[in-house]
Amino acid sequence: MERGERRALQIRQVLLFFVFLEGSLVCSETWRYSVTEEMEIGTFIANVVKDMSSNIENLAARGARVIFDDYKPYLRLDSETGHLFLNERLDREALCDLTEPCILHFQVLFENPLQFFRAELLVKDINDHAPTFLDKHILLKISEGATPGTSFQMDSAQDLDVGKNGVQNYTITPNPHFHLKLQDSDEGRKYPELVLDQSLDREKEPELCLTLSASDGGSPPRSGTTLICVMVLDINDNAPKFEKLVYEVQIPENSPVDSMVIRVSATDLDAGINGELSYSFSHVSRDIRKTFEIHPTSGEVHLKALLDFELIPSYTINIQAIDGGSLSGKSTILVRVLDVNDNPPEIAMTSLTSPIPENSSPEVVVAVFSVRDQDSGENGRMVCSIQDNLPFLLKPTFKNFYTLVTERPLDREMRSEYNITITVTDLGTPKLKTEQNITVLVSDVNDNTPTFTQNSYTLFVHENNSPALHIGTISTTDRDSGTNAQVTYSLLPPQDPHLPLASLVSINSDNGHLYALRALDFEALQAFEFRVGATDQGSPALSSEALVRVVVVDANDNSPFVLYPLQNGSAPCTELVPRAAEAGYLVTKVVAVDGDSGQNAWLSYQLLKATEPGLFSVWAHNGEVRTARLLSERDAAKHRLLVLVKDNGEPPLSASVTLHVLLVDGFSQPYLPLPEAAAEQAQADSLTVYLVIALASVSSLFLFSVLLFVAVRLCRRDRAASAGLCSVPGGHFPGHLVDISGSETLSQSYQYEVCLTGGSGASEFKFLKPVTLNLPPQGNEVEKAPPL
Repeated sequence: MERGERRALQIRQVLLFFVFLEGSLVCSETWRYSVTEEMEIGTFIANVVKDMSSNIENLAARGARVIFDDYKPYLRLDSETGHLFLNERLDREALCDLTEPCILHFQVLFENPLQFFRAELLVKDINDHAPTFLDKHILLKISEGATPGTSFQMDSAQDLDVGKNGVQNYTITPNPHFHLKLQDSDEGRKYPELVLDQSLDREKEPELCLTLSASDGGSPPRSGTTLICVMVLDINDNAPKFEKLVYEVQIPENSPVDSMVIRVSATDLDAGINGELSYSFSHVSRDIRKTFEIHPTSGEVHLKALLDFELIPSYTINIQAIDGGSLSGKSTILVRVLDVNDNPPEIAMTSLTSPIPENSSPEVVVAVFSVRDQDSGENGRMVCSIQDNLPFLLKPTFKNFYTLVTERPLDREMRSEYNITITVTDLGTPKLKTEQNITVLVSDVNDNTPTFTQNSYTLFVHENNSPALHIGTISTTDRDSGTNAQVTYSLLPPQDPHLPLASLVSINSDNGHLYALRALDFEALQAFEFRVGATDQGSPALSSEALVRVVVVDANDNSPFVLYPLQNGSAPCTELVPRAAEAGYLVTKVVAVDGDSGQNAWLSYQLLKATEPGLFSVWAHNGEVRTARLLSERDAAKHRLLVLVKDNGEPPLSASVTLHVLLVDGFSQPYLPLPEAAAEQAQADSLTVYLVIALASVSSLFLFSVLLFVAVRLCRRDRAASAGLCSVPGGHFPGHLVDISGSETLSQSYQYEVCLTGGSGASEFKFLKPVTLNLPPQGNEVEKAPPL
């Protein structure tokens, strides 16, 4: 008992909390607006600023929006002016059917701070539907014994409009037998009755056809008609009677189509055709005819369509039993639809904020949404939840609205995206639930420094590299994203002020590629160090540094250089060796160096050529030249050795040195020049003489050809002179010039100089440019051209 009391107390406390919360967020006043159906989209409805006693600036800043109970955007709110506009054409009949007045409930929501205002929109009816009869032809069987004043019920016309736009009047074709009488139904609608004015005579007129018209009260009015055919029958003095005046039945809304709802039964004391009964609906709406059907002979009522408790919770069905004499009995079936949990909860997302900065404080509103369930009772009660272990909370606000807020600070580097599943479960049996997934992104804040992949980098570059050579890459990682993770690289000033870092290397600021700006020389610079900085693009920017060491790798770019014997002396150096020398006697030592290092500077010596092979040998590692055997009197006195010095690089480079060795009986013998050198000099002098003679012959032949060509041209030019003499301008010409006289178009002579120049035992044939001689108009003197 005590446990039950505590439970009731807790429930009362929760209810008091929601009542207090709703009172603090919801304005108690309800705004009411109206609009006529079928109005154009964009029609002005009202201005909410006047109703809320606020200004337009507050309206825009607070994020106002309109939410209808069925979540359809019938109206649009202009946050700049506060005007409400029609967002779609409204059809009152589709929205409310025959319900009058047609009111749409909605709320005006303000997000910041959160506040709700109730409002109603009245949709006014227009006369856009004409009355219609469900049956275009009505067969009415009336006994000829019917007494005047007897009334016969007619089916009322259906009009989707309401009020004065609904059916207001009925008329019938003028005739002597019947007139119309209007009756009001329990539902407030009018239906006609056909009243007999005078008795019928089947023998005179067995059938009578009348036109029944229905008109509404609209402007202009609309109308509809049906044809009534009256068949006159014999006398039938007993009307059918139902067992009950009212049948009550309950049926679940999930009952299948063709399910039997109820079976009705009526009796008639007449016999024969007057006692045969036919069951049918009487004065029922279109919805009832769509949903139910009655068997005409058995009286069983079956489902024709599925039921929906949320749309229509109950039905009142008027039925009648008509015998063969057209007498009828009436009854009513009251069908109550039982609700089942067949509607899952619905979620409508009002607003969603994404992304959220990772440094946001707790209690930041991420999303606002509402839930609803169209079922009733426990089937319509709902519980809302999200996954555990998330930094978010669900908070109820007003009615069925919830807000999703942050519970604690976020860290994008730990998790940059949250997939949140909002689950709404009702309390029906069985329980139904609805899930909606939303994605909340966490935006980055620059709170991580760029980190180099290594504390220091060592790069190796071969010397003599090409300029702009890519020598290596440095890289960093930054846990941030976007511009906060975009890193720019730069060279920092070197610690050694004498290091020309700017002319040695450069760095690509975008990808960290390092390039050598010029060719490096191992012999001049073997290694150097510098620091590289990495700065991100965040605000404020964060940076870090790393050490880079560049090691220049030696290349085999220096040939061996012979220090001894020196090869560029004016006279060759001759080594003296006594004929009495023993085998292995040290004649001399070839000394060479290499500017490279490592194996590129490892030198080896080799005897390539010798006047007498086998007499001398060269040690490969130290360059010592020694006798290979004992000397004899038959060995020549003069020897020439060609020694090759080669390094161990790839490819190897080499140099050669020539040694002259003179065998003497003793060291007192004077030094004599080698006969091979004298013979070579004499041979060179003889060759020079031959060249001079050849050049002189060619020059003479050329001069003779030129003179002959000039003479022929001059003789042909003066054909007018019959003597055929070729005149040449007078004057003295130097012996080393050749004159080519011009006539007519040429105003001066051109002279060419050909000379031989001598020097150091060799001759050279030289062609000089033409020299212009200025000849006086009179006289025999010719000015000599200046020497070239």
